Amino acid sequence: MYYVRYYFKDSSDYILIATTRPETIPADVAVAVHPSDETHMAQVGREVIVPMTGGRLVNGRMSGGRAVPIIADRMVDPAFGTGYVKITPAHDPNDFQVGRTHHLEPIQIIDEDGRMFNLPGPAKVLEGLNVAEARAKSEEILKADGVLEKVEEMPHQVGHCYRCGTTVEPYLSEQWFVKVAPLAKRGVEASRAGKIHWVPSQWDKTYYQWMDGVRDWCISRQLWWGHRIPAWTCQDCGNLIVAETDPDHCPKCGSKNLKQDEDVLDTWFSSALWPFSTLGWPDKTEELKYFYPTSVLVTGFDIIFFWVSRMIMMGLEFMDDVPFHDVYIHALVRDEKGQKMSKSKGNGIDPIDMIKLYGADALRFTVAALTVQGRDILLGPSKIENYKHFINKIWNASRFALMNLGNDDCTGLPDPRHMRLHDRWILERLRRLDENVTKDLDSYFFGEAAREIYQFMWGDFCDWYIEMSKPALYGDEGTERQEATKRTLLCVFKDALRLMHPFIPFVTEELWHAFDFGQKPMELSGWPDPQSLGCDSESVAPMDELQEFIRSIRNLRAEAGLPPSQNVKRIVLRGIDSAFEPVLEANRDLISLCAKVNSIEVIPAGADKPHLALSSIVKAGQVFLPVGDLLDPQAEVERLQKELKQVEANLARSEKKLSSKNFVERAPEEVVETEKARAAESKSRRTRILENIKSLTED
Repeated sequence: MYYVRYYFKDSSDYILIATTRPETIPADVAVAVHPSDETHMAQVGREVIVPMTGGRLVNGRMSGGRAVPIIADRMVDPAFGTGYVKITPAHDPNDFQVGRTHHLEPIQIIDEDGRMFNLPGPAKVLEGLNVAEARAKSEEILKADGVLEKVEEMPHQVGHCYRCGTTVEPYLSEQWFVKVAPLAKRGVEASRAGKIHWVPSQWDKTYYQWMDGVRDWCISRQLWWGHRIPAWTCQDCGNLIVAETDPDHCPKCGSKNLKQDEDVLDTWFSSALWPFSTLGWPDKTEELKYFYPTSVLVTGFDIIFFWVSRMIMMGLEFMDDVPFHDVYIHALVRDEKGQKMSKSKGNGIDPIDMIKLYGADALRFTVAALTVQGRDILLGPSKIENYKHFINKIWNASRFALMNLGNDDCTGLPDPRHMRLHDRWILERLRRLDENVTKDLDSYFFGEAAREIYQFMWGDFCDWYIEMSKPALYGDEGTERQEATKRTLLCVFKDALRLMHPFIPFVTEELWHAFDFGQKPMELSGWPDPQSLGCDSESVAPMDELQEFIRSIRNLRAEAGLPPSQNVKRIVLRGIDSAFEPVLEANRDLISLCAKVNSIEVIPAGADKPHLALSSIVKAGQVFLPVGDLLDPQAEVERLQKELKQVEANLARSEKKLSSKNFVERAPEEVVETEKARAAESKSRRTRILENIKSLTED
């Protein structure tokens, strides 16, 4: 940072200018201060002498040289440097805007090759030097003239070419512009009228903010490759010709000595025409008629102004209609810690590597399942691996079904007379899944759709229905039950594969043909129709109660440390819910199968509880697992007491965090919610442990 004295024209006083580019001082046309800076505002209207323009310091006063005014402008940052900013419109984009506002004539002293020219007085020695050389020489001149007060090292931002690293020097040149304001007005009106729908909706604010303050658009670029600007200059009379087709003569003087502008159109200008220029426009083609406007644009938030808004403006201008009706702004993919992926940090993920490790379907489904509108995706290999297990689960479930279906023709819905509760329940869950996923996809809730599919396939279907279907498939329940179960399996797979296909195209396509659902590609098979499955909402509540009862037995087994393969002699259910009684009687075989229990004893609400038993309360009643012959009660109590200490310590940590105002207000919302969930889980676990300790000691 070079601190340079600019002496007043009419006195021996001076102001101090701090600049990082002393070589541009001869191009100064003003000095600016911020309007709110009361101290410096007193100088507005006075004139100072620009150093290096021929002035000489004589007896403390500057004589000669070029005088420029001190002006007030909000562009100035009063906290930076000395509060005074030199204005060089020809070599700084911000200064250029200040120059236009205050009607200041720019002075250009750096040419298109990055060398100094057009210099006054003592600065003539800089002629022909590049910027770096001129900067060093300028420091010498300022010292010799007695106006350089000091030089300080400081970090600051300087634009560089991302390809070669060369410093970018702002350069005043003649360019082509589009007057954007009228185009932007139509674009804003179309969006506010509902012709364009933004997803998530808050991104319309970003669109309006940019469109309302839009400036004229520079569309010319000095590149070797691109669409040439359709403008020609007559080399004889200087007439400028802009035309849709190449002219062969000058309409003014008739000369054929024409030269086309060497600049090319801005990439975003060409891209703005893409929705219709790719379809044969300006000809009225069948493709243009059919595909314009399209339904949805999927893009990132960072090009709303570069691309989205410009496509809208161009579409309205040339097609008199918006190019798309919905704009879906997808999230950024960050690493598992929430940091933006970058080469320098080394935290990027190569999708090709992930596909080789886990498969394309697993990667696709992971990104979809992690998607939440308006939030970034935190992605890592461990998450992709988790969803690889999900793909494997589907594959193995399909193999199980195919092995048990045989060659029987079991297409169509099962006969209701031969269906059990779990058959009716899984078809009702499938019907609701069809409805929910369709609704989610129509509303661009891709993550919600993927997560619902995951919960259905892994939880409802694989963990519950397939397990409960095994006795029927193995022939233990008779031929009619076997056929009903096979038909149910096929119904589930036919709809589920179609629902999963947008997320998991490769595995589902393979399985579609393995099940012989059709010879054509899946996308030609049609979307599932929920109405074709009928409706059996009455099956949901009793099945939920049955699942809760089975889970309570499994949890008690886990708390007792029993291996999954070990059968329990009996489970006692006290005070059975009247609605659950018929469900229990109809499904004792399935409870025994899924919970590994030999018998279920039902006792009245007022009966004594079993001796030495762990217990759990569910809607069906109070469930007891007698453990007197399964484990040492005293050792179990000691184990529970140790676990209780750990649970209470975890609860204390969570409550301490949640009681902190700083944590609740400053931590990310998902972190706070996670901590609340941990606290709730600890409280619930503590209650269960205390109940079991009491149950094992009160006898």
